[in-house]
Amino acid sequence: MINALSIIFPLFNEENRLPKLFKEIKKFLIKNKLNIEFIFIDDGSIDNSLILIKKFKKENIKKIDIKIIKYKKNRGKGYALKQGVLIANKKWILTMDIDLSVSLKQINSWVKNRFIKNGNNIFFGSRLLKKSNIIAKKYRVFTGNIFNILLRLMINDKFLNIKDTQCGFKLYKKSLAKIIFKNIKENGYIHDVEILILIRKKKFRVYELPVNWIHKDGSKINIIKDSIKMLIDLFHLKLRYKL
Repeated sequence: MINALSIIFPLFNEENRLPKLFKEIKKFLIKNKLNIEFIFIDDGSIDNSLILIKKFKKENIKKIDIKIIKYKKNRGKGYALKQGVLIANKKWILTMDIDLSVSLKQINSWVKNRFIKNGNNIFFGSRLLKKSNIIAKKYRVFTGNIFNILLRLMINDKFLNIKDTQCGFKLYKKSLAKIIFKNIKENGYIHDVEILILIRKKKFRVYELPVNWIHKDGSKINIIKDSIKMLIDLFHLKLRYKL
């Protein structure tokens, strides 16, 4: 049973998306009596993201537990998540994307369907399960499929016996998350793959769970540039762990 939860949002220049997220947080708290802290990691934003988060925190200082981490240089999603996990103090830790491609309500669905077990487990949201409901543009589905094919060609398959490594909606027991993120080295998008490799090496259990996932416009990913970088990072990951 989940009764205490740290929710971590990494972000970079998200002033346009934050107002919707703030409304979602308020709605979520009305329907949930969990002990929740929200951790925002501003990964070097140069827009008004930090101003908006501070304003939201000030307006809800007595109602919502909010922590903010800010640093000047953009370091990457993996680095941002690591900073959030290291200061999280609730029994469970949820990492998710600020665009709400997977809603906060998804955690309620997982609990309602009794997917969450009390053991030392980790749960990955997966867009590739039959029970997942996905609304995505064709080019995103195509590039995702290509990435999965290349990933399995490059990395030893015994470390990748789940379908979807890249969905940002992931739930960890705090004790396990601290061990994993303390050891990750990848700052960028490939951090998800490194997380799975570390899970396997530590012999932790990971389960894939269905999600309702909706593509959101405004992604910071450059399909060509970032795809090339991800392939290079995958190669370096393969060498580092001798896979």
